[in-house]
Amino acid sequence: MPSRAPTATTNERGSPRRPLSLAARAAIATTFVLAGFLGLVGLTLTQTNKARALRTLHDRLENFTIAYITGTDVNRYGRLLPPETSPNPNFSRPGSGLYAVALGDHGFHWESSSAIGRDFTFLKPLEPGQSQFVGPVDTRMGRLYYYSYGVALDTVEKKSVRLTVMVAQTEDQLEGENAVFRHTLVIWLSILGVMLIALQLLLLRWSLTPLRKVASDMSRVERGDSEQLDSQYPLELTGLTERINAFITNEREQRTRYRHTLADLAHSLKTPLAVIRSQLESPAAGDEAARRASVLDQVRRMNELVAYQLSRAATSGRQTFASAVPIAGHAEDLVQGLEKVYAAKNVLCEFDIEDGAVFYGEQGDLLELMGNLLENAFKWAGHRVLLVVKMLPQPGRQRPGLWLGVEDDGPGIAEDQIEKVLQRGVRGDERVQGHGIGLSIVQDIVHAYQGELVVDRSPELGGARFSVKLAAS
Repeated sequence: MPSRAPTATTNERGSPRRPLSLAARAAIATTFVLAGFLGLVGLTLTQTNKARALRTLHDRLENFTIAYITGTDVNRYGRLLPPETSPNPNFSRPGSGLYAVALGDHGFHWESSSAIGRDFTFLKPLEPGQSQFVGPVDTRMGRLYYYSYGVALDTVEKKSVRLTVMVAQTEDQLEGENAVFRHTLVIWLSILGVMLIALQLLLLRWSLTPLRKVASDMSRVERGDSEQLDSQYPLELTGLTERINAFITNEREQRTRYRHTLADLAHSLKTPLAVIRSQLESPAAGDEAARRASVLDQVRRMNELVAYQLSRAATSGRQTFASAVPIAGHAEDLVQGLEKVYAAKNVLCEFDIEDGAVFYGEQGDLLELMGNLLENAFKWAGHRVLLVVKMLPQPGRQRPGLWLGVEDDGPGIAEDQIEKVLQRGVRGDERVQGHGIGLSIVQDIVHAYQGELVVDRSPELGGARFSVKLAAS
């Protein structure tokens, strides 16, 4: 069966459901993490308190047992005498849940007032020095924890009488204390959780303030109240805002370039159209061949103007997310074509291109830039042309800059003629074939990429050198 493309999640009305905001995502994630963390803290504290309570119960029952052993005496006949006082009033209150039982030689059996009528048949005598803490165990009185200890008491005749004392407590007393602790713990952890969530929301709001500032500044740019994102942003957002500003600048320059191109094209075509109209509206008398030649010359000029303006308008300029275009291969292709065109001059083109040199932009812009510079060099060179390409890395920038130079061994360009040569439609020598728009296109491309074009004399070949420098970004 043919597969179907995945569709976006929609609501009941069929419109796409908007994803949760960053603040909502962070708040939900924080709530779940905080709930899990506080739950683990509560469980840990509950287990710790339970272990502490159990240890406290052990020590408490042990102290009661020692107190009863200390209060038990042996008469001169070897009979055990039960203790006269109890270490806690609950031993005297029936059903208090705190019990004491003593077993000894000669059938000795003693119970505290609270243990009268209770079943302690599970109690077994212990050897002297032996002790045990057991619980909870199921009995007819409920679940009990008890501590028992065996001793040997000496008589006057230096005889020993064995005694085992047990002190027990019902489980509900211990569980009651644990329940109170758990209840208190839940209340305080809940309060703490609510306070932490509120604090986290405040921190999120403060942390996301720069993003809201970016959105606000973008709205101001869209309304035309600001040219760029001009606020101060945190380091993490600097790269993003710089690229947004570069994108805004590029788009604005692109629109300006289109607008200027259309205006220039309309202005440039006025004169040729006027000449053609004048030729066509003039009386029939005259040289028809001359009129035809004049019209064809104006048509040729119009064609050149349209080609130039379209080339200038097509310049993409610096792009934030432009791919890297390798330079070496394209340079070889351009030179091979130019060597065929200028085969009669026998020009040798040398390369000094850094390994891995790339151009961040449109491939068409690179070909137009190098093609015009190389063609100009071949046109004026005697026999040698040199192409130099170097990368210009800069710390803190993701994309390095680029330096591209084209040199020749021709006559060069006088300093006072450089500005004139770079003007649109001007040729360095009217006797040399060309349209005079190549270097102007180069200038437009360099300007679109926020670069710099320098014309001087080649230190190696002695002719002209055209250097293009594009900054890192």
